[in-house]
Amino acid sequence: MTREEIVAKLKETVVSALDLEDLTPADIETEAPLFGEGLGLDSIDALELGMAVKKAFGITFSSDPAQNRKIFHSVASLADYVVSQGR
Repeated sequence: MTREEIVAKLKETVVSALDLEDLTPADIETEAPLFGEGLGLDSIDALELGMAVKKAFGITFSSDPAQNRKIFHSVASLADYVVSQGR
């Protein structure tokens, strides 16, 4: 799977896992923050998204909150992490 395909799948996962009815995958900017001023996700969304990404790509995440904040910063950083995990 190419990085571009991973980015597309991640955007689809964000929309479907979080039931973002008002957004399409195309509406999500790859480099935009997922939390706070960007997409506006919260900690509950982070848990749901983490489980969905784990299921979709068969990867695990660190128990270190600071590292996970970096991984989940944007779709781009999530894609980089998925690539680094060999998926």
